[in-house]
Amino acid sequence: MKSIITFSRYIAGILFIFSGLVKANDPLGLAYKMQEFFEVWAQSGWVPGLMHAMSDYALTFSVIMIAFEIVAGVAVLVGWKMRLFSWLLLLLIIFFTFLTGYAYLSGKFRSCGCFGDCIPITPKTSFIKDIVLLLLILLIFTWRNKIKPALPSFGSICIILLSVVFSIWLQWHVLKHLPVADCLPFKKGNNIPEKMKIPPGAVPDSTVISFVYEKDGATVEFTSDNFPDDFDDSIYHFVKRYDKLIRKGNAEPAIKDFVLTTLHDNDTTIQVLSDPGYNAFLFIKDDPGNGEWVQNLESLYPILQQQKINLFVVTNNAAQTSTYFNAAPRVTFLKCDVVPIKTAARTNPTLYLLKNGTIINKWSYADWDDAEEEIQALVN
Repeated sequence: MKSIITFSRYIAGILFIFSGLVKANDPLGLAYKMQEFFEVWAQSGWVPGLMHAMSDYALTFSVIMIAFEIVAGVAVLVGWKMRLFSWLLLLLIIFFTFLTGYAYLSGKFRSCGCFGDCIPITPKTSFIKDIVLLLLILLIFTWRNKIKPALPSFGSICIILLSVVFSIWLQWHVLKHLPVADCLPFKKGNNIPEKMKIPPGAVPDSTVISFVYEKDGATVEFTSDNFPDDFDDSIYHFVKRYDKLIRKGNAEPAIKDFVLTTLHDNDTTIQVLSDPGYNAFLFIKDDPGNGEWVQNLESLYPILQQQKINLFVVTNNAAQTSTYFNAAPRVTFLKCDVVPIKTAARTNPTLYLLKNGTIINKWSYADWDDAEEEIQALVN
């Protein structure tokens, strides 16, 4: 039995640490996934006021949960305070199993975000994974009093503190400087127009045309292949026609709904992305405030002008954003939906250098010193 408990500890601990580290690479992505859950629950009538309020603190929840996941995994591996952490792990895995189970059974989510965007897995796979983990943790919980620490108390405390500091530092770093591993469709080297196309070999949705009629006060539904034998317009009264999904396909582009429009609502997506020269895109979400990026822009903008690189400000709030560019007259503002901006810009704002629609590089506002050097070197 001892070997089984040890095996369970190692598997559970490693999985929790791995899962936490993958999500720590992009805590904002997990926050967006949390907001998606809160929105669905609010629309379903689950205390809408509370769900909307919690959505405002999604990033805080994300950072805390990721840090705890890593620390809990480390604690299980070293066998530290197992009476406490066995309870915490059990509560955490029950919560995770509920989330993945809801995502799978409701059919409202393509992914639960368990391993971030770097390792996308289906809700069904996530749910099965959490069921297995739940069994392992139940085993650990049952025998928690028999588990002895692998290290002296001081050594265990040092490792736990290091895991806390590292998990918080890593998340702070990527929130300020972009993810270490970029697994998003807007990553360096990708061609945006190509990623906006449905990939070859993708399977489209399978649908069938369904008709809804009313007969004798009751609603009757059937397809074009099985009309009732007694069908007659005097008996059946048309209600609606719709495409009923039979099998969900995967015919979706990696980049969806990325539409760039001028301030006069003219679609200019293809025109801008097909420019063979260098262009700079500055993605700004909502109102980033008059912070560090404004000072950085003052030194970056003259370099873009010198290199004859057009600067496009892509934002969902052009009216508010334009106030920050009074000293940069040769700027083109483009409107875009906030959802693709959230995917493209994990820091607010984020700078892109593109050529013919291909992402040459991208930088957080905190790294525009590097951007200045690279832009001059690349263009020269």
